[in-house]
Amino acid sequence: ERQRYPEETVNIVKSAFTGGVVGWVYGGLPAFRQARRAFIEGSQAELFQNRADAVQSAHRAGLRSFIRYGWRWSWRVAAFVAIFNTVSTGLSAYRNKTTIGNFASAGAFTGALFRMHLGLHGLAGGFVFGTAFGIPAGGLLMLMQKLTGETLQEKRNRERKEQYEQKLAEWQSRLTVTEVLGQMESNTLGGPQTEMGKE
Repeated sequence: ERQRYPEETVNIVKSAFTGGVVGWVYGGLPAFRQARRAFIEGSQAELFQNRADAVQSAHRAGLRSFIRYGWRWSWRVAAFVAIFNTVSTGLSAYRNKTTIGNFASAGAFTGALFRMHLGLHGLAGGFVFGTAFGIPAGGLLMLMQKLTGETLQEKRNRERKEQYEQKLAEWQSRLTVTEVLGQMESNTLGGPQTEMGKE
């Protein structure tokens, strides 16, 4: 209706992208260091044309590991963050209020979903871990919203009220235009009739 995506959807996409970048760095940097070190230790007897060639080879080995292991962490963290935010945002929109319980439920659902393949013990562990993760994450998000001065619910309600008032004003202006046109039409119709009556 407003020709743009809802703010909640944009926030979910942004947080998933940020989670992906953080996951890539978290998984990629240790892999880069370890692969570089392993390359240096494993290539002691190897001949290189010069020192720059040896350093470039070590960096290439590290970069391959950074990309490979960074990607493995990146998509998992991005998926976790996207599912967590989708569930918590959905609960907040459905209940029309943001509470810690929404974030705890979202964390429990996401944790259980990610550990479901490990059986019942994994499901229970993921449920507990997700709940333990969701409560502080939700508290932090709620604190950041309060520091901005307006929560998403308050902003949504304010925008709805402004949109309602704008539509009401448009409707009233159309109604007055219709009334004015009706008066003008009755005046123009009444004019020729009176002239004909005079004749």
